[in-house]
Amino acid sequence: MTDIHDFQGNILCNTSSVLGEGPTYDPDTDTVWWFNILGKELHELNLSTGRKDVHSLPVMASVLARVDAERQLIATEEGLFIRDIGTGELTFYAALENDKPENRSNDGRTHISGSLWIGTMGKRAEMQAGAIYHVAGGKVTKIFDGISIPNSICFSPDGSIGYFTDTRISRLMRVLVDPQTGLPAGEPIVMVDSMEDPGGIDGSVCDADGYIWNARWGSGFVDRYSPDGLRIERYRVPAMQPSCPAFIGKNADRLAVTTAWEGLDEDARSMQPEAGALMELGITVRGVFDPVYTL
Repeated sequence: MTDIHDFQGNILCNTSSVLGEGPTYDPDTDTVWWFNILGKELHELNLSTGRKDVHSLPVMASVLARVDAERQLIATEEGLFIRDIGTGELTFYAALENDKPENRSNDGRTHISGSLWIGTMGKRAEMQAGAIYHVAGGKVTKIFDGISIPNSICFSPDGSIGYFTDTRISRLMRVLVDPQTGLPAGEPIVMVDSMEDPGGIDGSVCDADGYIWNARWGSGFVDRYSPDGLRIERYRVPAMQPSCPAFIGKNADRLAVTTAWEGLDEDARSMQPEAGALMELGITVRGVFDPVYTL
């Protein structure tokens, strides 16, 4: 039986994002970063001071990776850019499907090798229009193709296993990965098949014990899966469209989750006024920080 827990957490930031996504945490500055993709915004929340900033972007962006104290790598609809944290200036880094202007970036995450996996999708979620790419040292390599809505990209703590999904199909895939390079070392297999369940598998993170925490879009739950694919716990959130979790706090022992109100009519939004907020589950976890990206 799956244990179901009511929401015991809190709202970290009630700035309402149309499509909140891509949360990550910088332990050096105690800062949570996340995107409002459709609003072309990068959000910044310092947990120590409570200071909140919203940075306008010229493009839709979805994933941020730490590089060093001064720089970040961000994935956007127009490719990969280095962002200067102090000034916000974007410098082009690498092309990502520059022959497909109808696509944009979506879910992604850094690997312990210092590489990045980044997914793309059609701006209208066209069938099988996207792919997942491996990025290392500026070199972009397509590793999985024909994906409609790439999500759930995360890795086991030792970097030997990668996970991903196509939210439209809602099967969580598992693939062996070379810990030294972050490249796939085998063919993906289905680990979780949840096509028959309400909602769809969205963003995920993998904790220090190899358990996968998944935001289930359209269900109002954050689910916890064992390393062998059993859903063992469900945590309610006061928004039906949670999009991606992130380990936060100086010890990576807290869990935040982005949410969205994209596609909701007025009645649906009135029923869930917190939709689009950044939430914390209010539980203690054994998380790990996202690795830095190596230029």
